[in-house]
Amino acid sequence: MRIYSVIAALVSTAVLTFAPAVGSTQSFEITYLAPPGKPAREFPDPKRPVAEIVSPRRSTEQQRDAFDESGQLARLLAIKPGMTVGDIGAGSGYHTVRLSRLLGRAGHVIAQDVTQDYLNQLANRIKRLKLSNVRFALGEPHDPRLPPASLDVAILVHMYHEVAQPYAFLYNLAPALKHGARVGIVDLDRRISQHGTPLELLRCELAALGYRQIALHQLTGDAAYLAVFSPPNEANRKPPRDIVPCNVANR
Repeated sequence: MRIYSVIAALVSTAVLTFAPAVGSTQSFEITYLAPPGKPAREFPDPKRPVAEIVSPRRSTEQQRDAFDESGQLARLLAIKPGMTVGDIGAGSGYHTVRLSRLLGRAGHVIAQDVTQDYLNQLANRIKRLKLSNVRFALGEPHDPRLPPASLDVAILVHMYHEVAQPYAFLYNLAPALKHGARVGIVDLDRRISQHGTPLELLRCELAALGYRQIALHQLTGDAAYLAVFSPPNEANRKPPRDIVPCNVANR
């Protein structure tokens, strides 16, 4: 899983280039893909805990493939070849790799994370697999730093409970989403201390920014839900001073 806590050293690093192997002709620029958004200090404190991160992966890929986790997301979010999908908090790249193959040459995956080491390791994996439609985006805990109107779909898989500044993060994510884009959040309906996000809390925090829930699915083979949201447009995006923090019990 990805860490959305203390990364002061990363914040000071603006551009990093990763060459996967000596003599390789393929290199990856791992950098912020957009200027900074609104700073975290302008947003209200969420007044809830944040889960600690222990790994860039949730379980083995064999286990996740056994119930077709990535395929379920692709079908339920109507992800098609030619789209651009943001894998927010990509970690070890389970979904990045599978979506890359689905999206084809005309599509792209933007693998985003705040942990430089995770992105370095994923870049190495992408090179080995010879996937040519993946870009890498370094982010900050309160700001994914993604290009404006770049994403048809954003997925946040088993990482929302790790977002330390949800209001700033969701506010700064919205400009990266195209008109008609969808945001798919996968998590467990349980306490944050148990590495989940109660559905009531999730809905409240996204609604506070003007996101609207359009679907809810229970993933087969796992206890996880997929909650699908449409983002607010610029006119409906509340300014930070008007955001009212949620008062929802963390069950």
